[in-house]
Amino acid sequence: MIEIKRGDELGESARRGLTQVLVHGFAEDFSYFSPDPEVLTDAFVHMLLLERFHVALVDGRPAALATVTEGDQECFAPSRREFQRALGRVHGLISYLIIRSQFLGAYDGARPGLAEIGFVTTAPQHQGRGVATALMKHLLRLPYDEFVLRDIKDNNAPALALYRKLGFRETQTRPVKFARRAGFSEYVSMGLRTGK
Repeated sequence: MIEIKRGDELGESARRGLTQVLVHGFAEDFSYFSPDPEVLTDAFVHMLLLERFHVALVDGRPAALATVTEGDQECFAPSRREFQRALGRVHGLISYLIIRSQFLGAYDGARPGLAEIGFVTTAPQHQGRGVATALMKHLLRLPYDEFVLRDIKDNNAPALALYRKLGFRETQTRPVKFARRAGFSEYVSMGLRTGK
């Protein structure tokens, strides 16, 4: 059975498990910081704003997650000191600065009634079992009149197919610098108006 809860409803004891799902889902994107999932978890665990995370639980354990933000809300609150503790003084500082520049900042079109869904990921052992679909359907019932998804890799066919199936439409593409090295050529953004 799939149950959906907000991260803050699960409490601090769930923080590490949520971070592990996030780290495994975005391991390729986070590989600069460290190739080791446990080191990444140690570096990132402090920064999750649990009230922004929605979690799909299977048998009481985190199986998928996504963030929901509105306006200038953030889903992370990174600490330079915590990054340096986990990654070393210099690498931790650089990593902290990268997180601040790449993962913080509101959607340009932010307004009341519009929610940005981000960092959608499913733990590897739960992929292909409808967990992300259940989570997304839950999020789309939240009281917003429009949802946006930003910066989906164009080679992430399962995610793009799911979002299209749920009614999202492509709103923008953005080319990637050094596409050959990155392994994909564009970021895709999508939107859905609900009329709520």
